[in-house]
Amino acid sequence: MTDKPFAPSCARNRDPILAVLGPLLAHARSVLEIGSGTGQHAVHFAAALPHLSWQTSERAEHLPGIRAWLDEAALPNTPPPLELDVARGPWPRRTFDAVFTANTLHIMGWPQVEACMAGLSEVLDAAGVLAVYGPFNAGGAFTSDSNAQFDQWLKARDPASGIRDFEAVDALARGIGLRLEADHALPANNRLLVWRRG
Repeated sequence: MTDKPFAPSCARNRDPILAVLGPLLAHARSVLEIGSGTGQHAVHFAAALPHLSWQTSERAEHLPGIRAWLDEAALPNTPPPLELDVARGPWPRRTFDAVFTANTLHIMGWPQVEACMAGLSEVLDAAGVLAVYGPFNAGGAFTSDSNAQFDQWLKARDPASGIRDFEAVDALARGIGLRLEADHALPANNRLLVWRRG
């Protein structure tokens, strides 16, 4: 049996994120989570939002850990995780009412961010919602000293990674027909940005 991976940041940020997602997804029925990581967010949100089918997805190497969390929780609204590399696919051959992703855009290289947004255009319903959690720059500048230090740490690991400029991500979102609906400030200098289609 696979040991469950654990990310302390997920345990810290899950409730502030849920406080935004709860009202936002009150009338949604299906969510695709991109880059589900450990699976911790999925079981927490799916348990709190039982009206939703919460579809996890990740690259192949992370799927056993996600399955461990899903299997232990044994929730009726968490189907098996999908293998998804945003740059190569395969993307699901269906649409979702909402797409959620947390702490992914600064891990991806910019070409992967672009590929992610292009893929989203195929899986997001005509009136769908995109919710993205993580740190963002504003006007090309860091919004806190801690974010600047985090960006240095990211680039030391992978020079292609780094905190993304909100304006650049918003331009990609607008390019697939999304409009910014809300910008929620959350703890630890993170934001939850919400775009809506249509």
